[in-house]
Amino acid sequence: MHEQLDPSADTGLTVFRCAACDAALTGALRQLPAVPPPPFYAWWEAETPGPSPATVPTGCFAVETGPCGPSMATGTGVVPRERVPGANGQPLIPRGPQGSIVLNPDDAFGLEVRHASAACCGATPDGGMNQLCACGTLVATLCSDCCLPYELHLAADRVRAVRVRPPAATGT
Repeated sequence: MHEQLDPSADTGLTVFRCAACDAALTGALRQLPAVPPPPFYAWWEAETPGPSPATVPTGCFAVETGPCGPSMATGTGVVPRERVPGANGQPLIPRGPQGSIVLNPDDAFGLEVRHASAACCGATPDGGMNQLCACGTLVATLCSDCCLPYELHLAADRVRAVRVRPPAATGT
């Protein structure tokens, strides 16, 4: 089970491990107080197709407070941080679970793509979890298409957070 992560508690760094097999899925990461807004990226003007800049800086993570991933529904009113263009100009709003751990995809290791909903330049979160741990457990959702935020969402109920202390500074 995923422990509640409190960004105000100075407890060092966190490593995320697969809850099923205990394999490390990340190195030591520092928690941010909130998921940053995705950086502006004019993907339609890019010379080389590929993912947008990462939402979360390397070496960090944040806990998503709103729903994430499928099911998606056309919505009005308050639109959460993650939204996907939908039909008739209304956004598709995620109705999935809350509390996913958002990180820079480059900070994860040992994951394999599984049934990702493809778009022109990468994976979308439309099909749900699309990243397998080496043990075969679906643990995360990669979002890597050019027109969406570049993020990896670890499923809070499929990983466990292990607190680690940074190495002590040595004086010479």
